[in-house]
Amino acid sequence: MDTSAREFLNALLTTPSPSGFEQAIQSLVRDRMSRFADEVTTDVHGNVASVLNRGGSPRVMIVGHCDEVGLMITHIDERGFLFFDRIGGPDPACMLGSRVRILAAGGEVIGVLGKGPIHLEKPEDRGKTVKPDDLSQLFIDIGATGRKDAARRVAVGDPAVYNAGPVELANGRFATRAADDRVGVFVVVEALGLLARGRAKPKAAKGKSAKGKLNAEVWAVSSVQEELGLRGAQTAAYAIQPQVGIAVDVGFATDHPGIDPKRVGEVKLGAGPVLHRGGNINPVLEKLLAETAGKNKIKTQTVGEPRIPGTDAAAMQISQRGAATAIVSIPSRYMHTPVETISYDDLDACARLVALTCQAMRKNHDFTPR
Repeated sequence: MDTSAREFLNALLTTPSPSGFEQAIQSLVRDRMSRFADEVTTDVHGNVASVLNRGGSPRVMIVGHCDEVGLMITHIDERGFLFFDRIGGPDPACMLGSRVRILAAGGEVIGVLGKGPIHLEKPEDRGKTVKPDDLSQLFIDIGATGRKDAARRVAVGDPAVYNAGPVELANGRFATRAADDRVGVFVVVEALGLLARGRAKPKAAKGKSAKGKLNAEVWAVSSVQEELGLRGAQTAAYAIQPQVGIAVDVGFATDHPGIDPKRVGEVKLGAGPVLHRGGNINPVLEKLLAETAGKNKIKTQTVGEPRIPGTDAAAMQISQRGAATAIVSIPSRYMHTPVETISYDDLDACARLVALTCQAMRKNHDFTPR
């Protein structure tokens, strides 16, 4: 990963954009896409889409969602404490004692999710977890002296995110809030860059030159509101009408304590992109991804999907006449917490695999299962 790409990734990870409030991060995406794409557009929902090789065949949509889970202020009490509900599905177990960034009209306001001291809790209440459907016992303290003081700084409807930026870990790994799915957006944009710069050429057989001609029309999309029900991908797919769709999202790593690989498969950080099999996955596209990975010595992992996963692939698959879809997942530990953990090696491998798969598509490539 070169310096420019690393700076772009860091900017994505440090810019708040809870679902419905993605404007700031989409500005970063537009700027980066404009370096590679023939055209960059933004629709009324806020999706940012760029196209390369317009008029090519097949028409491919590669997508990662830029929104993150968060909180929204719903009430300010007379003492100036803020009450809230969830945007998407942040884990309530991680909230107590956390710091948050409230995105207020006058600028960011820092708050903390307070909790009474354990010394004063009744023995039967110690260790109880917060239920997702009852957050009324939680509150945010911004240091206000009362309702009027708080209301001068924040307003009902203001969103908030965890105040937890990226930190470097050992062995080329990092932890951050909002890896879901900033890393997917990063992969999609970097794959576009690889294609535009002609660096997505497959490895040549001995004695032969590699062919790097791009036949496909490739749309790279940073979608919005995925955490609220794949809403951005629905409208983007309707407009683009892709014949092929690849969703890049995070997937469950199962190589840490507290998670059972028998439930969702065996997935390890640093072991490469995750390919999926199931009803949401077109078998021809699945085979193309696997063969492309094999030819280019990209390590992959495979999981089974007996149901339709909640990714943007589900929206693309059934848009209008339908599309051949697949999911390429980036292994992630601790999803929907402030410390989602990712491997840099997996990001590089995912970007290469997505770009090379687009490169491998023939003109009028038939993805009809037979």
